[in-house]
Amino acid sequence: MNPSGDIAAAPTVRTVPFGPLSIDVDDTVLLPRPWTYAQSRWAAELLTSLPEGDVLELCSGAGQIGLAAVHGTGRRLVMVDASHRACELARVNAARVTEEVQVLEGQFDAVLGDDDRFVLVVADPPWVPTQRVGEHPADPLWAIDGGIDGLEVARRCVRAAAKHLRPEGRVLLQLGTREQVDLLERPLAWAGLEVLEVREEGQGGSRGVLALLAPTTPSS
Repeated sequence: MNPSGDIAAAPTVRTVPFGPLSIDVDDTVLLPRPWTYAQSRWAAELLTSLPEGDVLELCSGAGQIGLAAVHGTGRRLVMVDASHRACELARVNAARVTEEVQVLEGQFDAVLGDDDRFVLVVADPPWVPTQRVGEHPADPLWAIDGGIDGLEVARRCVRAAAKHLRPEGRVLLQLGTREQVDLLERPLAWAGLEVLEVREEGQGGSRGVLALLAPTTPSS
């Protein structure tokens, strides 16, 4: 209930296009950004050369990035998010693809099994530094606040990805700036990962940066 004692109105659901898919969202989750479809396209491209295996999406929100990535591939997708409402929407959206999809609600380590392994992990974690979240008043705070340097959740994603990645697998991570990639890259050795490639997508304030990670190549 709201402070007046009235029953709060349910969020208004909208259906928006995202690549070949129609995605249900409301004001409790991030509205799909056009440039984020580039992450889905790159992920789909990677899947054409990666071995058979499942795909994991961390911080999935309503699920559009992971769903568009596996659409038409026949790959099983596991989506994880801590938000109950985001998971509800993700399950609705998952019904729009023919692939097998499992939506898990909770923290990464609590809902993923120790033996779960994936050939591809995609993640678009909150990456806005806490002091700058006020610049995005239309976005739900939980979905954008990445801590002091914007990398608090991204580091957790990297740890989870490293734990559940197959040796030949890849991680496709979205951040806000190349500077954030540089900050994250320096300590990546502890996770056994390295940056293979970085791409910038979008323009002006409507943009993001994609970093492709892979298990560190053992030195000879």
